[in-house]
Amino acid sequence: MAINQGDNRFATTRWSLVLAAKDRATPEARQALAELCAAYWYPLYAYVRRQGHDANQAQDLTQEFFTRLLEKEFLRAVDPMKGRFRAFLLAALRHFLAIEWDRARAIKRGGGRTPISLDLDTAEDRYRHEPAHQLTAEKLFERRYALTLLEQVLERLRQEMKELGKERLFHGLKPYLAGTAEPGYEQTSRALEMSDGAVKTAVHRLRRRYRELLRESIARTVETDAEIDDEIRELFAALGE
Repeated sequence: MAINQGDNRFATTRWSLVLAAKDRATPEARQALAELCAAYWYPLYAYVRRQGHDANQAQDLTQEFFTRLLEKEFLRAVDPMKGRFRAFLLAALRHFLAIEWDRARAIKRGGGRTPISLDLDTAEDRYRHEPAHQLTAEKLFERRYALTLLEQVLERLRQEMKELGKERLFHGLKPYLAGTAEPGYEQTSRALEMSDGAVKTAVHRLRRRYRELLRESIARTVETDAEIDDEIRELFAALGE
């Protein structure tokens, strides 16, 4: 699981998804936008719901927002020097809701156009499990974005371990990444048929790779290493609220 590191590790990934999505003419741009939508659609849906729109309206608005994000080329206004993409996207949604939502709700989802693929059928089931309404729409967006990002990082780590033929080891050690009560090393050693020392070493390596993947994911939508650290602090602060 050794990973080569260096100062250039994030140079090719910082803002890469956002900048690629600005050029709609390339297949890479479509893939980049699909990844952005996968990361952000539910946090934005939860924001719309917490603003008082019902489930049907929120689904239509979320779909229409992402469709217009591509059609109206909102992404061409993105400048990495102006801050994080997360903040840009939320500001764009606020503008959309304030100025254009009344027109959007009159359009059947997709409006005859090819819609962005979003798993909206699961949205309301997920929303029912959100915390009570003391969370503002903005706080809920931040919390859901943080959870979505961590889930994606965990899935990337699982895929890596699977490709290495170590998926069983991943599932056995995953509780050590959760930040909650961890099983004892002795219990895990028995389950995985490993020594306590081998388990401790494997946990250390898994945690290190998890942190690397987290930083890599965040680096795609911020500009500097300092911002990566700030973003990590803000994301975990959002989870604690």
